[in-house]
Amino acid sequence: MAIQPVWFITAASSGFGQAIALSALRRGHTVIATARNASRIQDLAAAGAHTLAFDVTSPLSTIEGVAKQVFAEHGRVDYLINAAGYILEGSIEEVSPEEVYDSFNTNVFGTMNTVRAFLPHMRAQPLADNGVRGVVATFGSLGSWRGSAGFGVYSMTKWCCSALGESLAAELEPFKIKATVIEPGYFRTGFLNPGTRVSSKARVDAYEDENTPTGKTRRAIVKTDGNQLGDVKKGAEVIVDMLSSTGVASGKELPVRVMLGSDTEKVVRDKFASTIGILDEWKEVIRSTDSPLN
Repeated sequence: MAIQPVWFITAASSGFGQAIALSALRRGHTVIATARNASRIQDLAAAGAHTLAFDVTSPLSTIEGVAKQVFAEHGRVDYLINAAGYILEGSIEEVSPEEVYDSFNTNVFGTMNTVRAFLPHMRAQPLADNGVRGVVATFGSLGSWRGSAGFGVYSMTKWCCSALGESLAAELEPFKIKATVIEPGYFRTGFLNPGTRVSSKARVDAYEDENTPTGKTRRAIVKTDGNQLGDVKKGAEVIVDMLSSTGVASGKELPVRVMLGSDTEKVVRDKFASTIGILDEWKEVIRSTDSPLN
């Protein structure tokens, strides 16, 4: 008998979490959609999802209890989607230690603890029909590739999530569990809405100046909100295709990075070009620090 794929999705109340849940449901898969407040995902419950209150910043023991409950009720998790995260807007000088910790706690530590809690069960579950035991996806960003004035902490967390995805891909390969990091550009979600975006409480007048990179970023965020290039429904369809090796990804191996949006493509290509330029300009100095060969 065919194994019914099971998805566990954090932060499914909006954005990519919600869109991935709906895409998986349309394909007849089992979806466990979660949010800090389950009342915010009643639309997914109406669409056929199992819903659960889940906060990625809970203690590890609590998250382990949730994982145990999920596997007891559903038997397996084929796709573990870590979509929880938010942007902290503020210059490095302005953000407080508490604001930085809270950002890392949701965007990085929460993802790590969720993965840690679910992996023992995923490693023990039978292979799916496609020969894969499971897939773990973290969420990076265009910001995984480019630090920018005004949201440096966000970029820091997303670089971490991309490193986490790459590391997991190597660690989990012997167990036939795949891992990847999803790196979207600017997609038209509520991510930049004033009610969702978090700004540092402290404000330094020097960074409010519109002529500074930080000041320009602050005004650009307002203009970008609601006018992002990416279509989240299209992005979610591609994500589900790629994670399940179906549709546009049929017959292809899951890459370690799922990049979405022409804006991400440009940032990554520019990053490679500028980095190669640094290597070329400084190659003799770079190599001069090696120990002599014996």
